[in-house]
Amino acid sequence: MTSIGTFNTLPVVKERAFGLYLDAGPLGEVLLPQRYVPAGTQVGDQLEVFIYLDSEDCPIATTERPAAQVGEFAYLPVVSKGPVGAFLGWGLSKDLLLPFAEQKGRVEAGGHCLVRIYLDNSNRLAASMRWNRYLDQTPPRYHAHQPVDLIIAQRTELGYKAIVNHRHWGLIHHSDVQRPLHTGQSLSGYIKRQRPDGKLDLVLRQPGFAEVKQLTETIIEALEEAGGYLPCNDRSDPAEIRQRFDTSKKQFKSALGVLYRQRRISLESDGIRLNPDLS
Repeated sequence: MTSIGTFNTLPVVKERAFGLYLDAGPLGEVLLPQRYVPAGTQVGDQLEVFIYLDSEDCPIATTERPAAQVGEFAYLPVVSKGPVGAFLGWGLSKDLLLPFAEQKGRVEAGGHCLVRIYLDNSNRLAASMRWNRYLDQTPPRYHAHQPVDLIIAQRTELGYKAIVNHRHWGLIHHSDVQRPLHTGQSLSGYIKRQRPDGKLDLVLRQPGFAEVKQLTETIIEALEEAGGYLPCNDRSDPAEIRQRFDTSKKQFKSALGVLYRQRRISLESDGIRLNPDLS
């Protein structure tokens, strides 16, 4: 069903000098202004467009791609402030309103904020920093090692709170963080475990042997890029290993052991060398 604030694939039904009209179902015929029309588009073609309201509160289409759609979170720059709130850049020519009532903390032009996109009572797109209002508080259904999309929300004493799949809260414990993280960062992660109370513990690398297997390929790729030799082995400093491979020394040694048993690498006194015939 066609809806405001989301991407929709719609048929072209009319062509005019100022643009194309698309059949948006319950929204009627929606204009795609000429400046957004892909070259060669004809009546009957299907176009993926984003629908929003123009300055006169009429639905309008664009082929521009905003950073997020209704129901999603995004870390957006504050471009200006006005009498009704702040305005955020999000990839469209029309900035996104962050009303004063939806702000938390200090919001200043030039800064950034993590927001959720929603439709107000007039079907106008807006942003909110009141994250808990939109996150599902019922226990989610995830399983260990399940891949998920994450957005880092804030640093706490225990670790980093992250929004999971735009729907739930999760936590990456400090002990599982092996590289710098920052608010608003989008990245892939995995469910480490779901506690009896429904809370989610997260990791950034696939747990268990799957992580080691993934790391072995990373090491092979690094060796190939370096010409077949790296001055790094199981006796290297943990900080050097973390900087180069974004992993712990324990996991790195496990991955080297796998590659050595597979005869894909040779272990030398000051590094590792690729066995080209078996890599």
